[in-house]
Amino acid sequence: MRVAILSPIAWRTPPRHYGPWEQMAYNIAEGMVKAGIDISLFATGDSITSGKLNYVVDTGYEEDKTQDAKVVECLHISNLMERSAEFDIIHNHFDFLPLTYCGLIKTPVITTIHGFSSSKIIPVYQKYNHLSSYVSISNSDRSPILKYIATVYNGIATNDFSFSPVPDDYLLFLGRIHPDKGTLEAIRIAIKAKKRLIISGIVQDESYFREKIQPQLNDDIIFVGHSGPQARNKLLGKALALLHPINFNEPFGLSVVEAMYCGTPVIAFNRGSMPELIRDNRNGFLVENVDEASDAVDRIHLLDRSDCHQWAKANFSSEKMVADYLALYKQIVHR
Repeated sequence: MRVAILSPIAWRTPPRHYGPWEQMAYNIAEGMVKAGIDISLFATGDSITSGKLNYVVDTGYEEDKTQDAKVVECLHISNLMERSAEFDIIHNHFDFLPLTYCGLIKTPVITTIHGFSSSKIIPVYQKYNHLSSYVSISNSDRSPILKYIATVYNGIATNDFSFSPVPDDYLLFLGRIHPDKGTLEAIRIAIKAKKRLIISGIVQDESYFREKIQPQLNDDIIFVGHSGPQARNKLLGKALALLHPINFNEPFGLSVVEAMYCGTPVIAFNRGSMPELIRDNRNGFLVENVDEASDAVDRIHLLDRSDCHQWAKANFSSEKMVADYLALYKQIVHR
């Protein structure tokens, strides 16, 4: 089977720091190569893959701001679509724009919907309901007017993370520094629980960081910036708990399953996909507000870290994700 995987080109595949869609495209490509599938990855020129790399731009437009995002997106998508006959199936991780080619090519397209940036884009998905096979990354993130063939949960590269049975005495916030992700709420939880907090992630909202987060930093509230794979693994594994007080209906939370794989339970606001990722009172706590989250910190010692690890390993590994997608590829190709 010849498979083309279309990755976004905001960042390198895999990303150096932020870039969950690019990360999933990479994990799937690597897993498929191991499974003996002929993989062509369409991504930026500095991307890494065990398959065949195809590109029209050297670096992502978020890493080289001299580029016009829409121009390079059009060049990137058309590069694959004009070669579509070379492949048995195309796996689209690039949102709705590639769908506009579905009626012009014969190669079937499977589209992973990584989330809706706005309800305004749903009419494009709706138009191509019958021409692309849609996959959701959580049941909570499905639109009632779209047709889906499956939900496939994102899978982490388990080699990048290790189980840590004994934690240190700190809480961790890992994610974009942005109001949606609840960085300020994490600080309030830690202060109320009288625990040290380490904050790690890229600053996506500069004014929010400057006005809301920076004034709170001290010896107990520590910002360490972006953490690479080794540092992230250590931070996650040694944390008493991961705080995930999201202020939006998050389609999936990679840091949530990464933490659990390391044995670290998660305290999350009960929104979006969180009830699908976290078994309340088993590998974390689903809460409604800062006060409930703070109370949950006092009960974190009641949870079994090995149970967190086993749950994540069984449900959110890249191996399981790849197996699920391979079954879908075969189903679609042999229709």
